[in-house]
Amino acid sequence: MRRKLLRYLLLLAMLITLGLMFIPGYVERQFNKVITPPPYEVSQTDSAFWDASPFIADLHSDALLWGRDLNKRTSNGHVDIPRLIEANVALQAFTIVSKTPKGQNYHSNTDESDNITALMVVQGRNPKTWTSLLVRGLDMAARLNASAADNDAFRVIRSQADLRTYISARAGNPKQTSGLLGVEGLHLLEGNLDNVDKLYEAGFRMVAPVHFFDNEVGGSAHGAKKAGLTPFGKTVVAKAEKLGMSIDLAHASSATIADVLAQATRPVIVSHTGVQALCPGDRNLTDDQLRAIAANGGLVGIAMFEQAICSNDIAGTAKAIRHAVDVMGIQHVGLGSDFDGAVTTPFDVTGLPLLLPALRAEGFSDSEIRAIIGGNTRDFLLANLPVQ
Repeated sequence: MRRKLLRYLLLLAMLITLGLMFIPGYVERQFNKVITPPPYEVSQTDSAFWDASPFIADLHSDALLWGRDLNKRTSNGHVDIPRLIEANVALQAFTIVSKTPKGQNYHSNTDESDNITALMVVQGRNPKTWTSLLVRGLDMAARLNASAADNDAFRVIRSQADLRTYISARAGNPKQTSGLLGVEGLHLLEGNLDNVDKLYEAGFRMVAPVHFFDNEVGGSAHGAKKAGLTPFGKTVVAKAEKLGMSIDLAHASSATIADVLAQATRPVIVSHTGVQALCPGDRNLTDDQLRAIAANGGLVGIAMFEQAICSNDIAGTAKAIRHAVDVMGIQHVGLGSDFDGAVTTPFDVTGLPLLLPALRAEGFSDSEIRAIIGGNTRDFLLANLPVQ
């Protein structure tokens, strides 16, 4: 009897181990797809321009959600550290997704269900991540920080001093990259203002009040009520700004955008978005919002997936960038792919040089292109990260 029980337990352990090895990758492959797989054909002229560009940056990736070791190259998803280095990306923002609703859509969602708990279970994460959104977010941040600790070619940027040191080091050795930690939805504060300090201590420097549903901080563009900041939300924004964290208005309702801009003492970010003039929809920005963000000194990252740009090719992103620049000015626009965000993109991160002919077709000069693909993000962070 004992031998049968032992064999059963060993078999169960093997099945669980195999499940943990293969199920997470299978799940991710269903969500993070590319229209054209690598390798990508880039002209010699564009390849030389891209490789010589001093600072390329992207404002949004959800790669930490999927449980992969980012130090290892894989064909899953869109981003890992080896692929970032191959693509000459100097900085990638890694944003934490802690909760998404079942039946997620762009029109109306509530907080009554959660898809992410199942991911935490099948990925074999700390059981505390199964029940606590805060622990879930801190666990993902710890994984990114561990990637940096294990890899001399990767570091996490927390301050202006960090960024200046990194830029200097990268000038001598471009075969390295960096990450910036962000949060997509401050429901992970679990209603506790003191948890803003825990996020800051963990390295978060960009925080979005909301994601796909209204929460205790404010209203989402995809929520049921789409209201503005709550009284608690206003205290959260004030504290985050005081600490030197940038407020990310991606997915925010019109009312939340207006409330944050009315209160803001620092420039804001919209990490990944489209423009309503070319792609109508709640998740995209109106021209009035673009102008208000520019007046605030903010930065807008233009996304690379169909729901944001109403196109499944890179020309759609280039057209959205053209419109945003025309409305806001060149210095306020950057890249915000939404890589690994459960979306289909034209390519993975190694295909980013394919942006160049599309941007040139929109009439951008070489200096303007360098600003859009990373120079503006570098300058924004050098001005707005905590000093030390």
